[in-house]
Amino acid sequence: MKPEKGNEFEVEGVLNPGVTRGPDGELYLFPRLVAKDNYSRIGIARVLFNEAGDPIDVERLGVVIEPNADYEKRPNGGGGCEDPRITYVECVEHYIMTYTAFGPNGPRIAMARSKDLFTWERMGLVQFSPYEDVDFTNIDDKDSSFFPIDLPSPHKHKSMAMLHRPLFPETTPEETIKKEDNREIDKHKESIWISYFNLTKGKQTSLENAKFTSHHCLAHPVYPWENLKIGGGAPPILTKHGWLVIYHGVQKHKDAAEGESKFTYSAGAMILSEKAPQKILYRSHEPILTPELRDETIGTVGDVVFPTGTDRRDDIGQPNRIDVYYGMADSRIGVAKMEIPETIPLKQ
Repeated sequence: MKPEKGNEFEVEGVLNPGVTRGPDGELYLFPRLVAKDNYSRIGIARVLFNEAGDPIDVERLGVVIEPNADYEKRPNGGGGCEDPRITYVECVEHYIMTYTAFGPNGPRIAMARSKDLFTWERMGLVQFSPYEDVDFTNIDDKDSSFFPIDLPSPHKHKSMAMLHRPLFPETTPEETIKKEDNREIDKHKESIWISYFNLTKGKQTSLENAKFTSHHCLAHPVYPWENLKIGGGAPPILTKHGWLVIYHGVQKHKDAAEGESKFTYSAGAMILSEKAPQKILYRSHEPILTPELRDETIGTVGDVVFPTGTDRRDDIGQPNRIDVYYGMADSRIGVAKMEIPETIPLKQ
């Protein structure tokens, strides 16, 4: 998917889509549509396939969310509803969309729900309980997504589990790149976290301004390809090995000059334990997808592949095939396919 000529909603790009199968079995993308001055809406498009079952194009179906709430609008008249992730969460019988609301206080995680994917009800900003000296509620946060089923919290409560990436001060790639390569990584501040929301009334639990608790630092930068930053990507999907999470990592670009802020965004894979998702069973030593194509290396922000959605191909009888949808250089949307192997190496 690329910007449509003459479409004012897309003049600065279409990127980072939420992805899900609808009640009708069709596959839908929810791309971030970027208008002039980085004003972002969330659209909806139906994916079109060829006879072999490969995705080849989209049919645009309109806009589902645009900046209307106070927490989505900026004082200068701009606004942002960005980078959606979508999961059908069985325990609350709704599709749940998490997205970045770029409002007056900076980027925050917002949530909306739907039964049919075309009509969405805002649930407000996600709230967090305190954790030691970490204050999630009053810091920037992005890259959030839900598991599709309820999971037990560390306190054994039936819960919705959410991955997210707090953006603590001094942890952007531009700031981190100024530090020594062998710096001591702060596992609180440069990490993917998992938090839980207790379903006290089952599927009738109110999700409005839901407060998440039982926070746990899931993963922090480990390998060279991700040494500046990691963040969540596509929502977790259950495989025969456990929960598959396709995530992104950032490193300094190999051709960046001394003192130059130039980065490479790549994608990697984690497998989390099915019953205890706080436990990582496998993690990519090397990226599984890197910027190589022209549309991935040249764009609004070059050298970026940014995964945000997956589609397991049960529809064509290939449950081990996963199609990964991703942003290309913050300008377009690409798709790649991967195969789930019969075995995975044990965590090192």
